[in-house]
Amino acid sequence: MPGQLIAFEGLDQSGKQTQAERLRDRLKQEGHKARLVSFPDYGTSIGEEIARALQGEREYGPDVMQLLYIANRYERKPDLLRWLDGGLLLVCDRYMASSVAYGEAQGLDAAWLTELQRFLPAASLTVLLDIHPETAVLRKSVDRDRYERDVALQGRVRESYRRQASAGGWLVLDGERDKDAIADAVFSSVASRLARR
Repeated sequence: MPGQLIAFEGLDQSGKQTQAERLRDRLKQEGHKARLVSFPDYGTSIGEEIARALQGEREYGPDVMQLLYIANRYERKPDLLRWLDGGLLLVCDRYMASSVAYGEAQGLDAAWLTELQRFLPAASLTVLLDIHPETAVLRKSVDRDRYERDVALQGRVRESYRRQASAGGWLVLDGERDKDAIADAVFSSVASRLARR
């Protein structure tokens, strides 16, 4: 049986990494083969370039940045396909919708960003952890990258995520809630989908 890709999306500090790790661990406890994947993947050549740009060592326009993020996913496409073909449940901390949300928030065309990614494996479930931009700032007050420092941008990113979620039938959860309650809601949704496979 082919695997499935479950993507977590949301603003910085919305709890994506925490919830992705919890879901992977819970799936493994239940006897599933599960793996965590994070984007951007800073361990690749393009990922290293993204890290430099986020720290202000490079100056790229919004279109170039999103092309780098998308190329970073394509760098990992052979691995993603191999893992999915092997029946793994891939839990992604950020995936395709991030480029649409951040790109659209910076004036790029959402349809173009979506089209560029159409040859990547599609997510079978996307989970949006929805928080207010002000919450993101409160949760991380130091060492914020260029995107995290821009609260107005974060507000536009949130609007894009909510629009995408509504159009795509995502699971939308209040990321301001207790971590355990969020983890339970995520797992019950994923478990019901797996039961229908």
